[in-house]
Amino acid sequence: MSSAFILNDETVLCRQTPSGWWPLQVQLPQSDNQTESSASDYQQAYQIGQVALFESLAPSHWLPSDATDSLNEANENVDSNAITAQAASAITYDYAIAHNITLPIILESNTLENSNLESRTLETDNLENSSFESNANAFVPYRQLITQLPMALSDQLSQAIQLLRWQADTQFCSRCAAPVVHAKRDDRAMVCQVCRLRQYPRVQPCIITAITRPNPQTGEMQILLAHHHRYGQQKTALQSLQYGLIAGFVEVGESLEHAVVREVAEEVGISLSDIHYVSSQPWPFPSNLMLGFRASYAGGDIVIQEDELSHADFFDLSDLPKIPSKGSIAYELIAQIAHEQGLSL
Repeated sequence: MSSAFILNDETVLCRQTPSGWWPLQVQLPQSDNQTESSASDYQQAYQIGQVALFESLAPSHWLPSDATDSLNEANENVDSNAITAQAASAITYDYAIAHNITLPIILESNTLENSNLESRTLETDNLENSSFESNANAFVPYRQLITQLPMALSDQLSQAIQLLRWQADTQFCSRCAAPVVHAKRDDRAMVCQVCRLRQYPRVQPCIITAITRPNPQTGEMQILLAHHHRYGQQKTALQSLQYGLIAGFVEVGESLEHAVVREVAEEVGISLSDIHYVSSQPWPFPSNLMLGFRASYAGGDIVIQEDELSHADFFDLSDLPKIPSKGSIAYELIAQIAHEQGLSL
């Protein structure tokens, strides 16, 4: 018997514990695919909705000890950088229903239509204000989970979301349009049985940059933040607008550093110096790899790209607007800079 996470689009089946929502794994029945002949390179009974996940290592595997201690202190979560998520599987809710896999009782909040099957999920606002008893089960948005889960487990769920979406979207050959099958288990690829083209999961590299400067009047460290249209507009006087860092996709034929310079110039019209890489994060919206950079302001006046942004400015680190939630690389970059200045978010 093996176990698997249950996903429904970008939500994960979780159980509420005293310390928050935690992803559940359910037992999977033995599959005929697990006894296939070794003479075949392909899974003849390939079915959409089930993927194998690789082990996801904790940041402590590559960070020096002093950097790990600093990150732990900034995040107030020592365990987050020391936990490795073991190899596992993930299946969709539809797959579980279609294959009569036993599921726990799931709380009803909103009813979503998905392939003519009903599933239950909780909105973020309900999660933050929920008073459900311990051991309640619900589908929880991934964006909500990353604020509390260890980084390795969060990355593994990101892996699951991206693989399940890629699997569902890659059922035909992009060259000859013939149906594809899944390659042997140790190779993540969809293989055309006619022209043998192999299609692999695609990762879209994106840069995200924290730009700093001293306040021209007070000398306090400032960071450039922008309000993007995708964050939505202010609905009430009490609601705060969310601001984030400058980010964008890497274009064909350019380096990561070139992408940083170009995106910043396009979106806010300023120049940079001292550009350096910090860290990365898989981001399954839809299938991105966020590459975090830091840079210093070198010159120019802020001129926003109006079809992307509604406002951008340098903010004192002691007086920040609403920023992206904990668990996102944007938050981690801002928190790192704040920590260096003796501040906490």
